[in-house]
Amino acid sequence: MIIRFTRGLGSILILLAETFKEILLPPFEVKNTLKQMLEIGVKSVPVVIITAIFTGMVLALQTFTGFKRFGAEALVGTVVSLSLTREMGPVLTGLIVAGRAGAAIAAELGTMRVTEQIDALETLATSPVKYLIVPRFIAASLMMPSLTIIADFLGILGGYAIAVWLYGMSSALYWRRAWNYLEMSDILGGLAKACFFGAAIAIVCCYRGFYTEGGAEGVGKATTGAVVISFMTILISDYFLTAWLLT
Repeated sequence: MIIRFTRGLGSILILLAETFKEILLPPFEVKNTLKQMLEIGVKSVPVVIITAIFTGMVLALQTFTGFKRFGAEALVGTVVSLSLTREMGPVLTGLIVAGRAGAAIAAELGTMRVTEQIDALETLATSPVKYLIVPRFIAASLMMPSLTIIADFLGILGGYAIAVWLYGMSSALYWRRAWNYLEMSDILGGLAKACFFGAAIAIVCCYRGFYTEGGAEGVGKATTGAVVISFMTILISDYFLTAWLLT
């Protein structure tokens, strides 16, 4: 198991290094990259919106009822804004993108591998990494911070709806508490995490799809494995990124 893990990690790092090399070399797949930004980013917006709003609502609901026990209801806006921008915004968005777009990436590349379309690209002297992986890598890295910004803002709005409309908290007090204790480093730290998560999702899912074996059954296993590994990568790396950002 250790040998298989080490071999897999080494293969992913080699693929990542090749991806960075191909990013810097022309020709640049601008059209393909824009298409992947649509698939990975824009089409994930509805799910991100719903998740962010209800996450903010749940945070405000739990925080208000808990803080009411010791008279700190005024801090609801602070807790919601800090929780979303630092942690829940980038992490939840990453999990959503991994489950929706990451699975699609692995399935698409896996199907291309077992139907020998990737081999056909190589025979035509076209780099599969340049044509298939680089656009997805760039698109995921760029769109994840954008989706996180949407999730942060709408999550805070969801918290506002519960705190102000349901519990009667002052609207001005909610926004003052939400913004006064929120620093730019909190927002930028969350966006940096989102960018890393996007890159990790792209490279893991591309790797699992690119090296698929075993026909249709292999495609299914590659897709499942890509999502599971992406989830684990996000959750594990989140701890180390948080520890690094707080030092």
